[in-house]
Amino acid sequence: MGCCGSTEVSAARTKREWRPLEDRSCTDLPWFLLFTVFCVGMGSICGFTIVTGGAARLVFGYDSYGNTCGQRNEQIEGVRLSGLDHRDRKFVFFLDPCNIDIVQRKIKSMALCVSLCPPEELKTYQDLKRFAMVNGSELCSYELAGHKYPGLPERFSKCPKLPVPPSKPLPVFNRCTPVDISCYAKFAEAVVTFVGDNSVLHRLIAGVAASKEIIIGLCVLALVLSMLLMVIIRYISAVLVWILTSLVVLGSLAGTSVLWWLYIDHRLYGNDTTVKITKEVKDEVEVRRDSGQALLVYAIAATVFTIILLLLMLFMRKRVALTIALFHVAGKVFLHLPLLTLQPFVTFLALLLFWIYWILVLLFLGTSGNPVQNEETGLTEFRLTGPLQYLTWYHAVGLVWISEFILACQQMTVAGAVVTYYFTRDKTRLPVTPILSSVLRLVRYHLGTVAKGSFIITLVKIPRLVLMYIHNQLKGKENACARCLLKTCICCLWCLEKCLNYLNQNAYAATAINSTSFCTSARDAFVILVENALRVATINAVGDFVLFLGKILIVTSTAFAGVLLLNYQRDYAEWLLPLIIVCLFAFLVAHCFLSIFEIVVDVLFLCFAIDTKYNDGTPGKEFFMDKKAGCGPCFSHRFVKLKER
Repeated sequence: MGCCGSTEVSAARTKREWRPLEDRSCTDLPWFLLFTVFCVGMGSICGFTIVTGGAARLVFGYDSYGNTCGQRNEQIEGVRLSGLDHRDRKFVFFLDPCNIDIVQRKIKSMALCVSLCPPEELKTYQDLKRFAMVNGSELCSYELAGHKYPGLPERFSKCPKLPVPPSKPLPVFNRCTPVDISCYAKFAEAVVTFVGDNSVLHRLIAGVAASKEIIIGLCVLALVLSMLLMVIIRYISAVLVWILTSLVVLGSLAGTSVLWWLYIDHRLYGNDTTVKITKEVKDEVEVRRDSGQALLVYAIAATVFTIILLLLMLFMRKRVALTIALFHVAGKVFLHLPLLTLQPFVTFLALLLFWIYWILVLLFLGTSGNPVQNEETGLTEFRLTGPLQYLTWYHAVGLVWISEFILACQQMTVAGAVVTYYFTRDKTRLPVTPILSSVLRLVRYHLGTVAKGSFIITLVKIPRLVLMYIHNQLKGKENACARCLLKTCICCLWCLEKCLNYLNQNAYAATAINSTSFCTSARDAFVILVENALRVATINAVGDFVLFLGKILIVTSTAFAGVLLLNYQRDYAEWLLPLIIVCLFAFLVAHCFLSIFEIVVDVLFLCFAIDTKYNDGTPGKEFFMDKKAGCGPCFSHRFVKLKER
């Protein structure tokens, strides 16, 4: 991927100092062109489905003879009753809508194009005849005359199953759907396997319907709490960190003390009763002796762990203070750049729009291709054959790459705004909207870098997803060794993906600072991170746990408010689903917002590390950090002292 350069270039590169915000140039242009070509391919797939009629067949529906409803159709070679004019038949009607293939998740019944869905129940073939004569909508196969329905011998196989339930067309998709969906109970049981009693499911759904206003209100509450937490976390981070540290130390000391107490108690008890026990049961003595030895091993191991933990806490206490200071500065960044709080909304909206488009095109692909007769049912289906079947795989790769690209754009945008804020000495000369300026720089210079970074994540994620699919398909069939091997590979790829994500994020920050290519930025960021490895480990360990506590705080607060608001309902079983929905939404929102906070903290740390590496506070080498930030100079001197140690 062009990451390796010559020795001369590498030597010249190591002498170059960081020049924040001085030069701007396009980075990784070939990767931008490659990504553009790939996106054109994604759009071409959509165009192919539209041109070949797949989109029309999905939206308007088609019958079992390959005719699209609501249109004039062309004759399909070898398929009888194809090429019919269905301009006056706009709805798809299934002869047996309850005949569902749960494995393939589709209706196996014959489908016809009709001009009207039956609004009332039709119990006899005479009713079918009357409906066809009055409304002009024939519900039996096209070759059967409507006025002859009651006397035709083919009526049992080519007419709908009696009684025909009342139905109404689905909006947009024009499928006749039974008003009473009880016939889909078997399908629902396959989907909702944890519900054994239909009454329980009905009560849960009724609880959601009755509490929809409360659910919306609680979701808004979770949103507000997440936004507030990003601002006030700098005030409570110190308390959370030191409480966490104290609990870990006290818990370790308490656990070690309990183990030693159990061992001493066991020795004293064993010594008092050894003679009695020896005379009665010798095996029990052996068991007690083994138990005493096990307790001794546990106590010694706990003691060693506690001593190591105390030494780590002693030597890492200043690095923990560094994490607290970073959280404090990150809170100030959100006060100066309030539009950062909108990043989760923008990213989620972009992902949502892309996912909707991706699902629609996937559905279009499901109704595209060549007409093929199903050997089991004799019905006509459309399938992609030959090289066209690889379009689905191309589309699947696009889902991963473009989703990762959108997430990477968010990381680059946030990094660019924070870098602009940090490396602008005179904060009064900041752009009016640093976020917008960061977006413009991204679009103008660095889309290729983002495309390359997201492609690397895609290369790791796709094999992991394939292995997970294979593992699920072989569940219960493979031996223990194969299962262990698959899980090991999945775990290793997951760890690699997490490491690459972290390195990519710092590479984007380095690109935002120096406007260098992805590989150069990744190498520069990696060098800085290795030079500050202990501080990086402390920030990630302590910082991630503090943010996790913040997520738990938001979820529990929202759940508590939900319990208070839902208390008026006497049927406590109806609380379950609304509370689950609210808690899941609260955790999702908290994760999205605090992930932005985490990105800000990581970018700030990289900026601090670069600032203190090339500046020492003397005239001509002043620190970039804002002196009005309250902890700017003191933080720099503290960081320098930590590096000297």
